[in-house]
Amino acid sequence: MEKSKYISITQLSKYLKYKFDNDPNLGLVYLRGEISNFKNHSRGHFYFTLKDENSRINAIMFQGNARNVKFNVADGMKVLVAGRVSVYEATGSYQIYVDEMLEDGVGALYLEFEKLKEKLMKEGLFKEEHKKKIPKIPRRIGIITAPTGAAIRDILSTIKRRWPLCETILFPSLVQGELAKDDIVKNLKLAENYNLDVLIVGRGGGSIEDLWPFNEEVVARAIYSSTIPIISAVGHEIDFTIADFVADKRAPTPTGAAEMAVPNLVDVKNYLNQVNIRLYKTITHLINLYKSRLDSITSSNIFKNPKRIYEIKEQMFDILYEKLINSIKIYLNNKENNLNIIKNSIIFKNPNLLINNSIYKYNDLVSRIRININKLIQDKTNIYLNLLNKVEVLNPITTIKRGYSITTINDSMVDSIKKVKNGDIIKTRIKDGYLESEVTNCYEENNN
Repeated sequence: MEKSKYISITQLSKYLKYKFDNDPNLGLVYLRGEISNFKNHSRGHFYFTLKDENSRINAIMFQGNARNVKFNVADGMKVLVAGRVSVYEATGSYQIYVDEMLEDGVGALYLEFEKLKEKLMKEGLFKEEHKKKIPKIPRRIGIITAPTGAAIRDILSTIKRRWPLCETILFPSLVQGELAKDDIVKNLKLAENYNLDVLIVGRGGGSIEDLWPFNEEVVARAIYSSTIPIISAVGHEIDFTIADFVADKRAPTPTGAAEMAVPNLVDVKNYLNQVNIRLYKTITHLINLYKSRLDSITSSNIFKNPKRIYEIKEQMFDILYEKLINSIKIYLNNKENNLNIIKNSIIFKNPNLLINNSIYKYNDLVSRIRININKLIQDKTNIYLNLLNKVEVLNPITTIKRGYSITTINDSMVDSIKKVKNGDIIKTRIKDGYLESEVTNCYEENNN
């Protein structure tokens, strides 16, 4: 075979790019689709996927054109785009280079979705602490979805394949259209009466309008209020609805929900086999361990000659007994020595000496007390006499006895000429009595 017939992958990619770039039908293409996987690059470029119900195409809008977009681009929006289709050589995939982007009338739905999402988030309906755990081994599973279609088939076949021991109950429901939200809420309430371990709520893929019943507030609040752990399984992996945020667990697809709801029988069997093996090894190890300990005990000298235990104890008892006897003897000897010392003491032989000594101490103490009392009385008497002398010196009666007098008017002492006037009756105290007189002449002393 001639090697010249083979070309490189790079050559093929370049050839396909050449064909795309020179095809007039691909030079300017107008597409309508829904945005997903949107990424706003730090340099201002838009990277996203444009999809419809059956197909998708990668898209890029460079910063020069992206700056002309007058609305906030986000996943779930339906848009109208214009651009050229070409091949990206590095991956060999084709994509559209978007020059212009317009909203396709679904902007209002997206805004409503974001508004409700923010409202319920602030109320705490999405918090992890409110979410219930999905049991590992469910006995009965409820399914709220359309009775026909790929979703219910995928869920039932997956459960039957993975865990056929589980019972499933279908609650047929509308999952599209105006009446769907009320039907979903009715089935959520109905499911409360069936003692379910898990409840799967969902449907297959579709447009944002098709999935809209799972974005309704009444559906979100019914899911939040349910006492049954709920797994949401709405649309494809790239689709997100309000129900996904409120549910206790979100599955990317209906099949994924079934896989989350039940364990894999093969995995459980393997796990049980592993547990059985580990249990057998553990029990065998314990039996061997205790058998080894038993053999060690039965082969020990103590077990073969149990009297030796008592021999050792008896020997220890003898040692302790001797220590006790010696301790008692030492204690008694000490007490006997103390008693002999007391018996041989002078006080014990001549108790009168102790009495005489006490009498001497008593008499000495009485003598010292008397001396101290007399000294204290003498000190206090001297202090009294000194104070009495001072009082005597300051006593006005003593002054009067020396020839002085004291004059008062209305029982107030007259110590200034200004306190009396002519005609006042004054009282004068002298050594042996009082004089009353009328003032007839008042004059101040002239120091000159």
